[in-house]
Order: sequence, then C-alpha cells, then structure tokens
Amino acid sequence: MSTDTDDDSGSHGCKAPDSDGEVAENIAIVAFERKMDTAEDVVDGIGDRYESIDILEYHGDVFEEYWGEYDCFIGLMASGIAMRKTAHLLDDKWDDPAICVVDEELTWAIPITGGHHGANQVADDLASMGAVPAMTTASEAADKQGVEKQAKALDAHVVNGDSTVATNLAVLDDELGPIERLDGPKAVLVDDDVTVLKRNKDDGVVLGCGSVAGADVEQFHAAWEQTLDEADLDRDDVEFVATGTRKADEEGMLAAAEEWGLGVVAFEKETLEEFEGPTPSRSKELIGWPGIAEASAIAAGSEHDLLAEKTRYDEAVTVAIGR
Repeated sequence: MSTDTDDDSGSHGCKAPDSDGEVAENIAIVAFERKMDTAEDVVDGIGDRYESIDILEYHGDVFEEYWGEYDCFIGLMASGIAMRKTAHLLDDKWDDPAICVVDEELTWAIPITGGHHGANQVADDLASMGAVPAMTTASEAADKQGVEKQAKALDAHVVNGDSTVATNLAVLDDELGPIERLDGPKAVLVDDDVTVLKRNKDDGVVLGCGSVAGADVEQFHAAWEQTLDEADLDRDDVEFVATGTRKADEEGMLAAAEEWGLGVVAFEKETLEEFEGPTPSRSKELIGWPGIAEASAIAAGSEHDLLAEKTRYDEAVTVAIGR
C-alpha cells in the first residue's frame, strides 16, 4: 500500500548529510500479515504528516530490499527482529535510514537508530495515537534541544554531521549558547567541534513569544496575526518562534506553531539575560526572568535587532518581533 503524493522520482532517497535535522518525509511501515490492520491504522493516524507512507509486508530480506529508499522505517514488530535484520546494513548515521519500532497495541514507540534523523520525529507523531515515545538520545532524555532539533526549528540543515557529537555534549552541559548567525558574502573557518547549519531559505523575522500558563492555541494564533498585521507582515515572513525554556512546553504555543508550519527555539535564562529587551517586565520582578518575548526575539535575530516591541494580547500571550 502507498500514500505517495509525488511519484515522479520512483525513489525516496534518505536525507543526509544535507539533512533537515529531524525531518523524515517518506516512511515505510514494515508489518507481519497479521498486523496489517494496525499498519492501516497508523497510516490513517499520521499519514497526512508525510509526503508518503507505504506498507511493506515483512519477509526476511525486506529491510535489505528497500534500504535507502525511505527516510524512516516503522517496524511493527519486536525491537530484536528489527535490530537483527538491519545490523549488517548500518554504515553511517547520516546516510542510514532511521528505524522506529512499535508494538501491535501501539503502547511503545522506540527509536532504535537515527533518532535525530527521523525516528524521534516518528515516535513523537505516534504519541498522538497513544504510544509512549521511548527516546534514548541524550538531549531528549535530558529534555534539551540538541543542534539537530535546533536546525529543524530554524529551517536549516547540518552541513558537517560529525561535529554534532561535540556540540550536543555542550548542549547537555549548558555550554553551547545561542547559535551564531553570519550574513555573507563571508568565508568561515571552523574546527571539528563547530556545527555549521545552512539555511534552507532567505531571512525573515522571528516571533518572540511568552504567555500565561495554559494559554490556548487560538489565543496564540490571534496574538501572532495581530502582531504581524501591525508590523505590515504576514505569516510567510516568519522563520520560527522563539521563547524561553520555562515556556518551551506550552501546549497551545506548540500546537499553534505546528499549524503554521514553524519550529520553536527555546533559550535558557542566562542567554535571555544577555539580550534583555527595553520594556520593563513583571516576570523579572516576580521570578527573576527577563521578559521572554523581547529577549527571545532579540537573541534569535541574525543581528539581535528588535523590530517590534512586545505587545500583550487577551492578557494571555505576549509577542515581539526580531529581525
């Protein structure tokens, strides 16, 4: 079975090393004949999030037969089967397809290879069907945003994949800081422990966003629309949403960003303190955090330039715009 929406190529090349971080677009579900109904349920549940999602019936050489044709395999089977049948195929994490296994009851979604190159993303999507994503990549286990995930949020891709070992260790130790942005023409010389992200499109603006706890998705949509309208901008001008780590799990914001097709980048308190905005903030008086909307908009901008100071909407969502 296939839900492929673009059939011109006949091949679904695996993303890497020019990867979009965690993005997987072409998926194959590998399932035993007795589990085909569950495979169909998965297609119905998450199929619209990918360019294509095919179902392949399991046989002993199925992974080898289709290796390299998909960004990620969903193995509807025991993890041991998937591991034994793919171990000899694994070569390089930037070239290998990602693999996520899930049980027939959709209880657990377990990325076993390529966590940062599709498997974590698929596990997150399967969570919408009730599965618990069991992620073991270090940054996710520590609830931090690794550089591959930052690349996805910034609509960029990692150029030099081997560097991410060092930079993700720095993320875990809270030593990486914000991503430096350079405008060209310019030549850059880097060491092996510097991760280079290349942009996928031209510069736009960033929405710096804070909120009260529990603000709903419609409040974020309304706040963003009004802020952009007042600045004579629209949603196509927005590159991504920036916020503070204390607001990184706001469900309304995350849902609103997903509906707009935007990534979310979260900054630590120490970074926001370096880029404090001009408008006084009650949060600084009450809990010691600088105003998240302005500080995150400034921190995330290519030249740390505030285009529009923060505005509060519906006593719930605060928005500023960074250039």
